[in-house]
Amino acid sequence: MLLAVPFVLFLVYKEGLMNQFTRDRLLQLIGFYALLHIVLLLYFQTDAYQKAAGLAIDLRYLLFFTLVFCIVVLWPKTRHIFLKVGIVAAAISITFALLQATLLPHDILKYIGYSDSTIATYQTVDKNSDYIRVNGTFRGPNPLGAYVGVVLSLLFAWAAAHKKKAREHKWLLVGTGILAATVLWASYSRSAFLALFVGFVAIIFISFKNKINLRNILIFSTFIFMIVSSIVILRDSSLVQNVILHDNPTTGSSVDSNTAHVDSLDQGLERVILQPFGAGIGSTGSASLNSENPLIIENQYLLIAHETGWFGLGLFLVIYLLIMQRLYSYRRDWLALGVFAGGLGLAVIGLLLPVWVDDTVSLVWFGLAAIVLAPHFKIDGKKNATSN
Repeated sequence: MLLAVPFVLFLVYKEGLMNQFTRDRLLQLIGFYALLHIVLLLYFQTDAYQKAAGLAIDLRYLLFFTLVFCIVVLWPKTRHIFLKVGIVAAAISITFALLQATLLPHDILKYIGYSDSTIATYQTVDKNSDYIRVNGTFRGPNPLGAYVGVVLSLLFAWAAAHKKKAREHKWLLVGTGILAATVLWASYSRSAFLALFVGFVAIIFISFKNKINLRNILIFSTFIFMIVSSIVILRDSSLVQNVILHDNPTTGSSVDSNTAHVDSLDQGLERVILQPFGAGIGSTGSASLNSENPLIIENQYLLIAHETGWFGLGLFLVIYLLIMQRLYSYRRDWLALGVFAGGLGLAVIGLLLPVWVDDTVSLVWFGLAAIVLAPHFKIDGKKNATSN
């Protein structure tokens, strides 16, 4: 990715677009965010490995967004190439995860380098071997679930925008959706389920707002009430305790995942309050594991604030909100709607997990966002010529 930077910059300069790119508010903010990281690298005296790892984790998806954005603006036809590559990659990733959950040995990933010393081949729900959580080829079940949630949001957005074609290919859509949902279930990722629900609700309200009336609202509210009531009534069942609550007292886990999440959030919030200017790049997450004081914070926003301070968090939120606002403004395009809905879901996951730390999830979503926004970039007052 870094090797592509000077090449793309040269092409932007050669095409005489440097001035127009630098005047774009979103790209300006991304540049300021990167500059803040450089300043913090110089200010905080941390290990060189921590700095390098932290810098890569924090900036790679924004760098990727910028590169894809520039490439699609320069060569509009590459938009379709990126989309085709994304579709093929999604098919391969979901198929492999499905096979891992069904036919293949759960530890199949050990043959390609996964291990307890790197990335576990699979996980369980609080050490309960009856509930295997598959990784696919991701860093863990939660990133896999987040990725599948984005794919399902895109699938639903396409069906909502192409109702006639969706009816013609309903069995293909339903079959694909079931297979992807099976992988999502096998991840046992509660945050991914919540994110998918948020994304689907957003698509329904945007696509079918003219059909939303009191009757439909009551039906939807009744449906939600039935789900919540069922969870409460069946709270002592093995399914609810393991899949939803992740808190089964009969398993071998001494500390359940809920308690671990709460402890991590308490520790992270306390440090962020006491360190308004942050603690330096690489001071938390996987970048800090080789340091004397490793720190894992189960919240994307607290992680950013811990490294870059309150100002860095505010700057990141403005960047993300601006991307989401632009996606929403193009919501008539099914791809923009799907990426917007997926972005809402991932933002929710960020409250529970450091969702952007996983490079696959972050690069895919920010890359898709760039593909959506690039055709609308105005060159000499005109939109970049490309088709939806």
